[in-house]
Amino acid sequence: MSLEQLDAFLAHARTQPALAAQLSEPLAAEALLELARAHGFALEDADLFAAQRREEERLSAAELQRRAAEEARRLRSFIPG
Repeated sequence: MSLEQLDAFLAHARTQPALAAQLSEPLAAEALLELARAHGFALEDADLFAAQRREEERLSAAELQRRAAEEARRLRSFIPG
């Protein structure tokens, strides 16, 4: 529903050691959404995208360039020749 719900879920997770442990491991987006719903937080895919956008807006230009370079290196291994 909103970034506020996502922020509230993450704050809740910090108070629950078992939940925090689950979130410390990589999760598929759908698994994260299901976990949030199980704890009473109404989240959607759009909320995850909005959170990612919010975090990227906080990054410096140098950090964004570094990330783009890392991604380009990863993609280069898939290009034949």
